[in-house]
Amino acid sequence: MRERLVVFFLALAVVTAFGVGELRHRWAAPLLISEDGFRFVVEQGDSLSKVVDTLYSAGVLACPHMVTLYGRWTGLDQQIKQGEYLLPQNSTAESLLMQLQRGDVIQYAVTLPEGITLAMALDILARQKHLTSTLTGPQDARILELIQPESHPEGLFFPDTYSYARGDTDISILQRAHTAMLAVLDEEWHQRSQPLPYETPYEALIMASIIERETGLPEERTRISGVFIRRLQQDMLLQTDPTVIYGLGDAFNGNLQRSHLTEDSNAYNTYRLTGLPPTPIALPGRAAIHAALHPEAGTALYFVARGDGGHIFSDTLGEHNRAVREYQLQRRKNYRSAPGSSP
Repeated sequence: MRERLVVFFLALAVVTAFGVGELRHRWAAPLLISEDGFRFVVEQGDSLSKVVDTLYSAGVLACPHMVTLYGRWTGLDQQIKQGEYLLPQNSTAESLLMQLQRGDVIQYAVTLPEGITLAMALDILARQKHLTSTLTGPQDARILELIQPESHPEGLFFPDTYSYARGDTDISILQRAHTAMLAVLDEEWHQRSQPLPYETPYEALIMASIIERETGLPEERTRISGVFIRRLQQDMLLQTDPTVIYGLGDAFNGNLQRSHLTEDSNAYNTYRLTGLPPTPIALPGRAAIHAALHPEAGTALYFVARGDGGHIFSDTLGEHNRAVREYQLQRRKNYRSAPGSSP
């Protein structure tokens, strides 16, 4: 009898050891995933059992009950995060649970380029396949609430590349962009040169948006800033086409006419109205904000586009008019005009 008990317990130990070893082997074994990985989505309210069933049905998971039991035993079944996941090749049951616990979801990216308007930014966000579109336009109540105490949303969102996960919303991107803009503007404002014709950081933001629209050449930003600031300091009109075009809105068909420059009803017509326009006209980047607050010293009061992205700068109206005649005669499609004589 005693010998039989010894044999029984030895057999039981062997079976137990084999079972434990088999479980460990299966737990550490790579899941059945191709080189491209396996994508799946955990919706809000999905349980671990549902996720496991999905992976088992797809042929990824060979031992679903083992994963479910382990999740319940450790409490991981209560910690899974919703979102879109990519399981890489060589993932294991354990790494799967850890990924679900961390919420290590697929990240996408959207870029809001410098110099675009808020309306253009919203259009870019609306075209993102995995981003949920909720906003109706620049005057959406949620945007207006976000930018308080300001009342006009243009220019108050930092152009940059933002990451997001499937199911995130357009307003969540704008919230981050607004926070980023406030931080950049505050930092640059506290490091500004002196003296400047701005009473508030918002006025510097307006100037930065004009600089952003006037040139795409990094080396010209501070020089253009210097021209505009000297004009403000000498009570000269800014006379910059991008502000006029912004004020025209949908009425602008791509052809800026002399009649547009004489309109008094356009609040952004800097050919008729002194000082800065009432709001920014685009989303300026850090470099443009820095230029608005660190203008290059000089004597130039005018500049005209060469038609290739660069500008010719002049100290006097006579020099400027000669440059206008020379470069407007060979005006290119992407030509941008700039401060000059009154229309």
